[in-house]
Amino acid sequence: RMSRPNPSSPFRFQIVVPGERSGCPQPCGALVCPPIPHPLIGIPSNTYPAPRPPGMLGRAALVVRVHSFLLLFFRPASADAATLTHVSDPPSPSPPPHPPPPPDAPEEGGGGGAIQVLRSWGCTEEEVARILSRQPSVGRMVPLSLQSKLQSLRRIGLHGPDLVRIISCRPRFLAGRIGHGLDARLAFLRTLFSSDGDLLRAVLRNPSLLNYDVDRTLRPCVELYEGVGIGPQDLGRVLLSRPTAICRSVLDDEKRELIRRTGLPRDAATYKYAVSVLAVSHLETIRDKVANLEKFGFSADQVLGLFGRNPNLLTLSVDKVQRNMIYVVGTMKLPARVVLEQPFLVFANLETVLKPRFLLAGELQKMELQPQVKGPHLLRALRMKEDRFLRCFVYCHDNKVAHRLSQYYFGVKGVKRLAEAYKSAAHKGFPF
Repeated sequence: RMSRPNPSSPFRFQIVVPGERSGCPQPCGALVCPPIPHPLIGIPSNTYPAPRPPGMLGRAALVVRVHSFLLLFFRPASADAATLTHVSDPPSPSPPPHPPPPPDAPEEGGGGGAIQVLRSWGCTEEEVARILSRQPSVGRMVPLSLQSKLQSLRRIGLHGPDLVRIISCRPRFLAGRIGHGLDARLAFLRTLFSSDGDLLRAVLRNPSLLNYDVDRTLRPCVELYEGVGIGPQDLGRVLLSRPTAICRSVLDDEKRELIRRTGLPRDAATYKYAVSVLAVSHLETIRDKVANLEKFGFSADQVLGLFGRNPNLLTLSVDKVQRNMIYVVGTMKLPARVVLEQPFLVFANLETVLKPRFLLAGELQKMELQPQVKGPHLLRALRMKEDRFLRCFVYCHDNKVAHRLSQYYFGVKGVKRLAEAYKSAAHKGFPF
């Protein structure tokens, strides 16, 4: 039996061989027994070897050490042989495991409470699901913090569908400090808009209006536009069409010169929109778009005058303007200056409007059908809406001819641009 170590022993464990019942005066498990010769090594195995002189290793002590080492790994099968038993303290009782949480327990941070706050605020089950699918961390917000932010949004008229639209485009909107300084921002923003409805429309298009600092962002932008003749109320109308005008507007000397070259007076209806488009655009982009139209024979002042009368023309890409101009000048054989009077030729879609209607005009001329689409009627036909165009030039004929013309028209209209279906145009967030 292996018992606790003796401090005076050179061995880690004591080896005790139980004696025979007839010759052992003590109980079988006693630590002190009469010396009993071991059947294998011939020395008393229930006693410790005597201290040996330094530097000498007795044969008997070596055999006892080897024997004790072997007994650690090989336990005898019989009860008469020596056995090893490690005496240790009883194990301390382990703490009971924590009971598993119930299935409906809310997540840490108030997940169930946050969802209940959204429901009580007016969101339907579908709207709550859409919010959590777009930003799952909303469900783990502290209920009191979320309720305070939602109450702040209620003050400007936001409801459940509006919140879903904002979260879909700005997932981390509720993580910001919405209520901090909101009164000062709302008071300043109401000076820009004529009604709370316009303010709500502007916030839906750009929720960052509720986070801009009044003194560092909002007020300097208003003063910038006032320097070029645009008052606060006009700037509010601009924000409905250019939501990021607050944070992106830059009006340096070169841009002010471009505004002057447009030839627009400050009281013109399109002046504020032309200024806002030039203010949010980069100078390199403006130069590229002006140079693109100059290739068709226009001067820089003519192009800037066209931009002043049609500010959205500056938002079109260089590729779209170039493709439309090439088709108008090269295929339709119209002079380039017609664009100065009819700018819709640049805005219209080439694959669905210009090309199908011009080819149908050629088909009507080939079949000698009336009315013809040529001359001044061509530009009028290109500006018509789809149903009116079909009534005037396709369905006005008998059924057989109308069926043939409609098949030809929709067949040409269904031809897409090369590799158009493979374009990855997955837009997330706001369109701007």
